[in-house]
Parts: sequence; structure tokens; C-alpha cells
Amino acid sequence: MRKRRILAWLLVWVCLWTFMIPAGRSYAGGEEEISEEAEAEKAFVTSETEAAEAAGEAGAWPEAAVSSGAQEGPGELHALGAVLLDGDSGRVLYEKNGYEARPMASTTKIMTCILALENLDEETAVTVSSKAASQPKVRLGMREGEQYVLKDLLYSLMLESHNDSAVAVAETVSGSVEGFSTLMNQKAEEIGCESTCFLTPNGLDAKKEENGVTLSHSTTAADLARIMRYCTMESPKKERFREITGTASYQFQAAGRNFSCNNHNAFLGMMEGAFSGKTGFTGEAGYCYVGALERDGKTLIVALLGCGWPNNKTYKWSDTRKLMEYGLSRYAYRDIYQKPELAPIPVEGGIPADGEADGTAFVPLVEVKGEGSRFRLLMKEGESVEVETELEEVLTAPVAKDRAVGKILYRLDGEVVAYSEIRTAGSVEKLDFRWCASRVLEDFLGTGRR
Repeated sequence: MRKRRILAWLLVWVCLWTFMIPAGRSYAGGEEEISEEAEAEKAFVTSETEAAEAAGEAGAWPEAAVSSGAQEGPGELHALGAVLLDGDSGRVLYEKNGYEARPMASTTKIMTCILALENLDEETAVTVSSKAASQPKVRLGMREGEQYVLKDLLYSLMLESHNDSAVAVAETVSGSVEGFSTLMNQKAEEIGCESTCFLTPNGLDAKKEENGVTLSHSTTAADLARIMRYCTMESPKKERFREITGTASYQFQAAGRNFSCNNHNAFLGMMEGAFSGKTGFTGEAGYCYVGALERDGKTLIVALLGCGWPNNKTYKWSDTRKLMEYGLSRYAYRDIYQKPELAPIPVEGGIPADGEADGTAFVPLVEVKGEGSRFRLLMKEGESVEVETELEEVLTAPVAKDRAVGKILYRLDGEVVAYSEIRTAGSVEKLDFRWCASRVLEDFLGTGRR
């Protein structure tokens, strides 16, 4: 009886000590192409007609012009800004001034097209305004008051790069060019673009003053590649976007006239697997291009800004070819996942699993792979992933099940490319006065565990 009384007092003393001294917590380290170059040099108007030279350029690539992959990069590029993007992960594989903002000409129209597809039915009627009808070359030739079907104008927009079609589409989606520009910028931010400013739906050079700051219609090669990735890989309308931009020719009737549109993206016929793209040219932007290719299980996206001025309209094709060949020859998929060894974490002030007050409570852990994380990446020889674990060393009761207690970060060139969360796989109740009192009573009455 005396021994039982002593044990009871000891348990009460332990409980009081637990309540009076707070537990600590620690953490471990843890555009457009112009119909004639003479006209471009003279007026630098936005236009897009390369049908005649496309056929010739498609087969004019000698093997010597193809990057062998023996060098570190793709070789000398003409573009002032260039990016090669992995379409699967969104990772930039190569860049040359890829984060410098520049005007992007009619590559703008990929955003115009995808927003129209996402916000309107393709059978929507489009009434032409005076603003749309007065756009400069290159244009479909719509007249104020005429009606067209949205679907037809999307082919006009993406195959022939008609500036009047772009404005008519924008006004139908948002009521005005200004409203549509706001929508474009919102979508760009949502996609993850960091240095993009849309002022027009067609890509004509434009500036405006806002709060004492001069804004220019511009983007970066990295942002443009991200937009193309969204259009072709992520948008709910990606399949339709691919279908439109991959169409060779399209005919339609409207306003009592017949129209024919031919795709001037010559790169579609230059490399096996090329499936989408958009060219551009203005006086400020120079020749621009964004295109996508699928081959050998890889999806590669190239974005080029300022890739020459007249008479150098073929520079964009050689640059695109070099970057695509570089991505195909130098990058291969590699599994980066590493299974962690996760030991249970001690829980201060918790009820031990054996029910003994003088024991230590532990909670088991489980790994949950991060949402959107890819553990299979395109990597080139010599690249390696660093794995860093950030984990709390001690927890304080009570601890709920599925509580986040750490992360496993996978870094490539200092950038987090994938992650896993570390969570508790069970719960631990707090060793409180009520529990101590009940144990003392159980021991006193002889009904406790034996």
C-alpha cells in the first residue's frame, strides 16, 4: 500500500512538471513576315506572307547546318533573345537573354487565339467595327458592319496573321481592345509570365503611359515559350489550338465573298514532329518566332525575339533548327526520385505508445509527393539533382495525423524542380493532468495495465 501511494505521488509530480515547463521545438537545416522585303524595309508594316519561300526553305537544310551536339550549347544564334523550353516540365533548357523584355510582334496572336477559344463558342457571330476594319496590313479586308463566324477568323488570325481579324476577335470577347488586353495580361500572370505586357491583340508596336510609367507591348523569350506551352500543353482548348495552328490551308465564305488562308509557318515542314508555331515581324520587334515540336517522347518549345531584320528573314528558321536539334540530341529523360528513410519523430509531452508516463512518445512519418511535381526530367550529361530534406527534429503534443512536418526538395541548378511533403502517419495525444489522474486512479484501484 505504501509503495502504491509513493508511485501515485510520483506520477502527479511528473504531470505537474510537464505542465509548468513549456516544451521546445527545433528544426533541421533545413508580324509579321512581309509579302515583299522591299515593302518591309520601306514601311515596316506588320504582315505575314511567306508562302512562296516556305516551300523552298523547307528542304534547304544541309546536314552541316545541324548542331552535332558536340559543343556545350546549340551554337551561335542570331536572335537577341532565345529560349529552348521543355514542354513537359516547363523547365528552360537553354536561354540567350531569355529574360530580357522585347516587342514580340504577331507571336502575340497565340494568346489572342487561346483566349477566344476558351471564352467563346466557335460559332459565335462577329460583327466588324470601324476600328477592326481600319487595321493596317496584313489584313483579311473586312468591312465595317459585316458579320463573320469566329471559327473562320481564328484561321485567318493564325494562318495568315490578319490584324483586322485579331481586333474583331478581341472586341467580340471583351467588348474592346483595352478590355481584351486586360484579359491577356491576367492570363499571362496566371500562366507564370513575369515580364509580359500586352497592349494589342495583334502585336503591332504600341506604347502607353500609365501612372507616369511608359508601358510597351512586350514579352521575354522565356514568357513567350511559357505561353506557347500553355496553349499547346495545358489549356482545356489545347487540342483545338494545335489543330488550327497545324492546318495547312483553310477556305471559307462570308459577307458574300470567298476567302482562302494558307499557313505561313514554314517550320512545320522543316523538321519531323513540328506541330505548331507562329511568326511575327514589326519594325521594333524584328523577326520573331515561337514553335513546338514533338519527337522521341520529348516536347520542345522554341521562342525567338529580335531574330534579324530585313533582309534576314530566314535567321529564325536556322536558330529554331539549332535549338530543336540541341534539345533532341543532348537531353534525355532521367528519373530523379530518391526514396527517403523516415524515422519516427519524438513528441515532447506526448503519451507514449506503451502507455508509460516515463517513456518517450514518437510519431511515424510518411512521404506525400508534391502536387504537380515531376520526378522524370529532361537532363543533359553532367547535370545532377541535389536532394535536401527539411524536417522538424522534435514535435510538441498534441500531434494530429497528416500534419506537415517537413519537405524533401529536389534542386537542379539551384531551382526547385520537384518536392515531396513529409507528414505524420499517426497522432499523439498530450500527456495532460486528466490522463495522469486516470492512470493514478487505475493503479490505485488495481485496474491499470499489467
